[in-house]
Parts: sequence; structure tokens; C-alpha cells
Amino acid sequence: MANRSRTWLTRIALLSAIVAVVGIGLSCDSSSPSPAPDFTLPTLTGSNVTLSELKGTLVVLNFWSISCTYCRQQLPYVENVAQQAEGQVEVIAANIVDSAASVQSFFGDYEPTMIVALDENAEVFVNYCQNFGNSRGYIPFTLFIDSEGLVQYVKIGAFTSEEALWNTLHDVFGITIP
Repeated sequence: MANRSRTWLTRIALLSAIVAVVGIGLSCDSSSPSPAPDFTLPTLTGSNVTLSELKGTLVVLNFWSISCTYCRQQLPYVENVAQQAEGQVEVIAANIVDSAASVQSFFGDYEPTMIVALDENAEVFVNYCQNFGNSRGYIPFTLFIDSEGLVQYVKIGAFTSEEALWNTLHDVFGITIP
């Protein structure tokens, strides 16, 4: 029981630290693309998503949390892109820290088009933060990964509108609003 309490306190501390620094909108555009680290995460639908299995597909990878106001504001933009660009890009919304039950409750009866991945211990998130200039762990944190598995663009902080997200998709991948 003490170990479970310690794990819970660690998660609360991590979530608090993340929430404390959320909202600072920084972007970086790397001039030399780096490989996206492979991962396998469970999804809200009960299956798994493995990044390397998506090779040949453009991917938008968004890290978010329920407690993050900016993440919740941006999530509809991400979902709309997943719906409208279906077949052109795969969208993964990787929730960090929250339990599967909490994420399911958050979406209720709505079944997202985007892949909702569950990074409950934030290991994948921390790895991406360390590799792509997000040393403070800001969320939302969005990476644009090309069909070769290279990170072409990193956005730290929220997109202020769906149009801003579409503009980035156009600038990075040449995808236009349908």
C-alpha cells in the first residue's frame, strides 16, 4: 500500500510540475530532422499503436493531459485535423499521466477519429522531451513526423486556432485544408 501511495504521489508531483509550466508557447523548427524514437503505447480502444508500424505515413504526435487547459482547448483542433485529413496523416493524441478510465470518462460516448494513446507513466513523453528541446516538459507538445520517421517540426505550447494547425501542416507536409 505504501508503494502504491508513493507511486500516486509521484504521479501527482509530475502532473503538478507539468501543469505549472503549461502554456508557454515556444516553437522550434529543426534544420536537420532527427529520427523519432519508436514506441508502443496502449490506446483508448484497447489495441496498441507502434510508431514504427506507421512508417510510410505522415504522423502528428500530440502529448496532452486532461488537467491542462491549453491541451483541452487545442484537442478539438487536433481531432478536426484527424477527421479532415484522414488518409493523408495519422494523428496520435498521447495522453500523459491520466488513467485509461479518466481518459475514457473525459471523452464519454464520443469516439475520436484520432488515435488516443495512453502514456500513463509519461515515459514516452519524457523521452521525446529530452530528444526534442522540451527540457521543461511543457504541454501541449506536438511533433510532425514524416513518412520516413523523421521529426520535421516541433511545437511546444498550444496552437491558438485550428487554422494555425492547418498552416503548420501545410508548411511542414504540404497538406491543405480540405
